[in-house]
Amino acid sequence: MKSIVTGSSGFIGSRLCHFLNKQDQDVIGVSRTGNEDLQANLICDFETDKLTTGTMFGIDTVFHLAGYAHDVSNPKKSMERYVKLNIEATKDLAIQASKEGVKTFVFISSVKAEIPTNLQDNSQIKTASIYGETKRKAELELLELSRDTDMKILIIRPSLVYGPDLKGNLLSMRNAINSGWFPPLPEIKNSRSMVHVDDLVRAIFLIYEKGLDGEIYTVTDGKKYSTTEIYETFCKTLKKDLPKWRLPFFFLKILSLVPGTLKQKITKLVEDESYSSSKIESLGFSARLRFGDMNETLF
Repeated sequence: MKSIVTGSSGFIGSRLCHFLNKQDQDVIGVSRTGNEDLQANLICDFETDKLTTGTMFGIDTVFHLAGYAHDVSNPKKSMERYVKLNIEATKDLAIQASKEGVKTFVFISSVKAEIPTNLQDNSQIKTASIYGETKRKAELELLELSRDTDMKILIIRPSLVYGPDLKGNLLSMRNAINSGWFPPLPEIKNSRSMVHVDDLVRAIFLIYEKGLDGEIYTVTDGKKYSTTEIYETFCKTLKKDLPKWRLPFFFLKILSLVPGTLKQKITKLVEDESYSSSKIESLGFSARLRFGDMNETLF
């Protein structure tokens, strides 16, 4: 079997390429920088370029992970980039894949694209972030394409992903704790879903093998974690003592009233983000790793 993985040099993409190689798949990586562990690489920046016509002839599956995320500095200014990379590039790649005979297109979306289930017209729903909104619109484009072509389309929404070479807010939190600059948080009893990158890669392959055309699969490890648990797990793996005192919770509430980046960071610390992975569990998926059991190696 021959596959293309976009975003092949990234946190998840590089692990997926390694896994696919172990499954005896012939993998072509697509990224801006290349993946030195792959024999076949295509350099492509989807913001300014597209794959050459004919690139996907003979390809069985496209795993599309490339996209744009983790820009909280000025999201309004970045809107064009979000639209270009998360919506337009995804749609263009899927159309090209369909025309060139690709059998299966696997899109790695995000739980940020999840929408309320009590609204009927999904196209009018706005998610909580620009990132989530553009991922959701990309999903809708793909679902429409699924109805119009013979190409099988699978959509995967990972929850918060952690593991070696982690990125984003978890990396910032880990580094701040390691350097001693992270504040002693009050006990925060929120609920968050997470998944280790290696479990996610296993889930992606399982959905590729057993998933149904046009379906959306959310991937978590089946457990819920509070920000306090995440904080204490990082302290344990970094061999840092837990603080002897904690900030009062009302202090976070006061800080959350300050507009801008600080408010965004406080909101991320206290908000609930838990999801059900029952659909993929019905395919036989069970996570092997839990965040609370992490050590330095698994991070």
